[in-house]
Amino acid sequence: MTTEHEPRLFADDASIRRVGEGMIACTLAKAEWTHEAHLATCAWLILERPDIAPERDLPTLIRRYNESVGGVNSDSEGYHETITQVYIAGVRAALARSAGRGLADRVNALLSEPEGRRDWPLRFYSRDLLFSPQARLGWVEPDLARLAPCRDSPNDIHV
Repeated sequence: MTTEHEPRLFADDASIRRVGEGMIACTLAKAEWTHEAHLATCAWLILERPDIAPERDLPTLIRRYNESVGGVNSDSEGYHETITQVYIAGVRAALARSAGRGLADRVNALLSEPEGRRDWPLRFYSRDLLFSPQARLGWVEPDLARLAPCRDSPNDIHV
């Protein structure tokens, strides 16, 4: 994770929906599955796909997508459970602060917030713990700072 990176913002709502729908359908080009695309897809699911529960369903969707583009989900590459769950909580927190705005505005605001940064989980986790096989394969509690229960969903975490 790097700290020096300007986010690639989305031009409009349709570009976010295209990325999210493409990931779910496993038709999104691998090169388009960027950090920003991960967060935009998560936000889109939360805001527009009530049939999908990100905390429950996103792990399977990401694993399936990774495999569809030739990736491997193992203890050293591919899907990462702890990072995914932490970012879902961060996306929820950022979206709560941007209520009343359009999808692209909310996603672009998220990408400009601390929760949108690539290194954001390192506020809560040491690098060694976050990138351990245990954290990749399952949820691990943070070792640097606490993640508190989210008011909107008692099973979620947020900052």
